[in-house]
Amino acid sequence: MAFGTIFGVLAIIAALWVIYDVLVNNKRLSDGMKVLWIICAVIFSIITAVIYYLVGRNNQNDLFRINRR
Repeated sequence: MAFGTIFGVLAIIAALWVIYDVLVNNKRLSDGMKVLWIICAVIFSIITAVIYYLVGRNNQNDLFRINRR
């Protein structure tokens, strides 16, 4: 019972951190990528937080960015 509670609290904290970081600190992401990260954070909170920390904070990985030269 305690493990489930701890896991739930960690999941909520992870999801809130990803949502906060996407909206406040990562302004260069496209709107589509922000929506994708937020949806993933709500559904797969802890996994998304780990992936976002390793990959998502880099603006080079923006799937919705238009490449203009």
